[in-house]
Amino acid sequence: MEYEASRTMPADGRVVFDIAADTQTMHRWLPGEIDVHEVAPGIAEAEDHARGVDREGVMRTSPERFRLEWGTRGTPDYTGWLQVMDSPGGTSEVVVHLSFLGDQPEATGEAQAHDHAERELRQALDRLAQEVARRAGQPGGG
Repeated sequence: MEYEASRTMPADGRVVFDIAADTQTMHRWLPGEIDVHEVAPGIAEAEDHARGVDREGVMRTSPERFRLEWGTRGTPDYTGWLQVMDSPGGTSEVVVHLSFLGDQPEATGEAQAHDHAERELRQALDRLAQEVARRAGQPGGG
């Protein structure tokens, strides 16, 4: 099952991407209990401790494309990407796409899991906008 959400950000794409890709502060906007740490330039590992299930993942950064891509290590059951695009007036748009496969509740379309995934996605984008506004020194976030 696929999930996708977008949000206008109160800064240009380079600023937003740099904040979104900062592994030291990702915990401020990511959902749940996800620990991210850089292992090499452009590559990070993550551990998701949500709902009592430990899952390991890997994330790749493409700064020239303003793009992050991630997935579960060793299985294709979960992947995602974040894309930042410049917009007029010094703002930008962030799109996050998640793919769940296998027998995960989010993959089956079960209503409660579906609603939870969509809510977590929107809230993460809202927290990212707040982090961008705070760090870029600009009010709000649209």
